[in-house]
Amino acid sequence: MDSGGQNDGEMSLEQSSNVELEMKNNEIWRLFKEAQQNILYLNKQRLKAVEELNEANREKQLLVDKIEQLEKETRRASGKDNLALCWALLLRIDAMVLGGMISPAEATDLRRMVMDRKVSVANVFSDMLQKRDAELLAELRHFSEGSKKKGFHIIHICTEMEPLVSIGPLAPYITGLSCALQRKGHLVEVILPKYASLDLDEVQGLREIEAESYSYFNGELHGNRIWTGVVYGIGVTFIQPLYFSSFFNRDRIYDYPDDFERFTYFSRASLDYIAKSGKQPDVLHLHNWETAIVGPLFWDIFAKQGLGNTRILLTCHGLDSQCLEEPDKLALCGLDPGRLHRPDRLQDTAKTHLVNILKGGVVYSNKVVVMSSMDSKGRIIRSSHGLEHTLALHKEKLLVAPCGFDNSTWDPSKDNFLPVNYSAENMRGKDACKVALQQQAGLSEHASFILVGCIFSEVSDFELEKLKKVVWNATKGGAQFVFMANGAVPTINRALRSFQEELEDGNVKFFYRYDEVLSHLMFAGSDIILCQSFDDPLLQVPLKALKYGAAPVSITSGDQNFRYSADHDHEITRFSQFMRSTFGNMTLSQALDEINNNPSTWKTKISDAMMRDFSWDAECCDIHVSAYTAVKSL
Repeated sequence: MDSGGQNDGEMSLEQSSNVELEMKNNEIWRLFKEAQQNILYLNKQRLKAVEELNEANREKQLLVDKIEQLEKETRRASGKDNLALCWALLLRIDAMVLGGMISPAEATDLRRMVMDRKVSVANVFSDMLQKRDAELLAELRHFSEGSKKKGFHIIHICTEMEPLVSIGPLAPYITGLSCALQRKGHLVEVILPKYASLDLDEVQGLREIEAESYSYFNGELHGNRIWTGVVYGIGVTFIQPLYFSSFFNRDRIYDYPDDFERFTYFSRASLDYIAKSGKQPDVLHLHNWETAIVGPLFWDIFAKQGLGNTRILLTCHGLDSQCLEEPDKLALCGLDPGRLHRPDRLQDTAKTHLVNILKGGVVYSNKVVVMSSMDSKGRIIRSSHGLEHTLALHKEKLLVAPCGFDNSTWDPSKDNFLPVNYSAENMRGKDACKVALQQQAGLSEHASFILVGCIFSEVSDFELEKLKKVVWNATKGGAQFVFMANGAVPTINRALRSFQEELEDGNVKFFYRYDEVLSHLMFAGSDIILCQSFDDPLLQVPLKALKYGAAPVSITSGDQNFRYSADHDHEITRFSQFMRSTFGNMTLSQALDEINNNPSTWKTKISDAMMRDFSWDAECCDIHVSAYTAVKSL
């Protein structure tokens, strides 16, 4: 073949190769465009699914909000019906007096019984108002006799109560314990200052008592307005000073230079009101240093004013705040400084020129309850911020009680916030709750993943560093984490945001605003709940975790385990005993290992924990009833 023919052949081959290459390129481009269209379609479908999920969540939230609103309206309506029934009974009693059926003295006793026991009286007599006077009178007398024999009459003199005013652990304790006591047949009242910032939405039948009320302060009698109402079935009295109106008309509840004067005025006014109203409670229940002054006031002044059968119980929610003051200030409320500024009474142990108000409460109370879920009695005495000698001297009157939680709101078997309910006997719904939590957090959805929940109100630098190590180690093993900040504390949000940026892990999700619905789902969907402390009277995280079948594990387990029980002090709470024998000494890595390697053992532990009762109605209430019983036998 000549050179020209050879060149033609090469060109033909080259052209053929080019055509083939072009066809391949076209096919690749076609496939690429097809893939691109598929990706766009899938993205559209994903966005549509996300939008549908968000819409479903919005509809669910609207439904939950509606349910809450209906429940509130039902409670209010129930409260109004109870008050109406009580007033109907009071009018019938008036008619009995006018008709000569009963004496004015008996009528006074019956009226007091009706007003003191609004809720239970309304429940008992709701179907009896149509009866004739003679039949109704017989029922009233029978109920009055029964109410005298049944339970204690307790009056809390305190500075907080949920949901009216809630700053620390005192507020949920007052409401939780009071409701538990009333469910067990005791009559409970609460006396509070009438703060300007009170949330009165849940107060039923709020009204001002049209009667003069005076209390002693700084050498004179001063007028007070007295308000009464009912909160969750508990009778509440509010004291509003007139001359000293600025005492409780402030932005904050605590931390003013004149806190001693403010709360001493309130304590004395409470006692003056109780004495004038003719109430004869079995126990006056005082709380923290703010109302501890009631102890010496009662025994030095009021026990002689018809209250000789009443006893005093003091609860301390912490021993670090004690209130040291100049002795002369005791005279403001009518006490004798010279008589009380002594080592065996109110004189402070370290600063002997001052009086210690909390110490006075301890000395002048018949029993003292220290709220601590984990500490032993001996440990509390040994680390009581300068009260060691006083508590050791009065250790026979000292009791330790754990906090509780509201199991009418926090119960997975009837929790309206959960997509599926469950119980210790039937745990299938917990897997569905886990998947729902994973979905809401944007985590991989499968019940086989171990999910760890964390709800924090604040976090120290030490805890944050410890937390980082714990999370990093756990995520390497495939664990998932969901964090939620509780409350409006900027520092916790900054700390968690910094942690999130540093971590950059798809298995860890953060929520920076507290959400009530999500908090219920976090307890229900988590296998483990990381706790800052097992002694958590404010958020009650460990107690709720146990109820929802999530193991409470401390961030600092291993650093602060519970081997201090070796001091042979066995006076600890049942909750502390349970935690020490189960999850108390367990690190997160140990918990993860047990879930993976011994699932049947783990499930047995969780089921046992769920069936135990750590609510307000259980150990906390029992210890207080035993304290009331003990003081009444003195």
